[in-house]
Amino acid sequence: MVERLPHEKGFHVSWDQIHRDARALAWRLDGAGPEGGAGERGGGWRAIVAITRGGMAPAMIVARELDIRTVDTISVKSYDHQSRSEARVLKSPDIGLMGDGEGILVIDDLVDSGKTLELCRALFPKAHYATVYAKPKGRATVDTFVTEVSQDTWIFFPWDMALQYAPPYRGTD
Repeated sequence: MVERLPHEKGFHVSWDQIHRDARALAWRLDGAGPEGGAGERGGGWRAIVAITRGGMAPAMIVARELDIRTVDTISVKSYDHQSRSEARVLKSPDIGLMGDGEGILVIDDLVDSGKTLELCRALFPKAHYATVYAKPKGRATVDTFVTEVSQDTWIFFPWDMALQYAPPYRGTD
């Protein structure tokens, strides 16, 4: 048996898969927004805030599926390549739009340790936090997610990958 490094226990997500999973997230969020929000269109959500960079693709898909036209971003840096660092905000969304977060849907691709969502939740406590994927350590910080993956799995998103030759496991012909 071949020994693998921790980052080699990977879950490779294709563009098709992230699209399907983000649509599944939209289905879970449809109609789940606060009453008196945007009405039927958008399910009560006033706006979406994508956590950059990973949350941008899922946020775009959810915005399309739920017909939410107001989309902003919050830029939080908590990784340097594959090394986790202290989460910090590099760019905030429009404060006039956000308020305390009531009626705002904050979307990211993944919750890992939960540090990014904890930081965002401290700023916007009434927002609804949704991710496509969730790991056990961060699961309590997210309100809605689609798929749980083990803590030791590294998720390879399509925007981080390039197509290349992969040698067969048992050598060559």
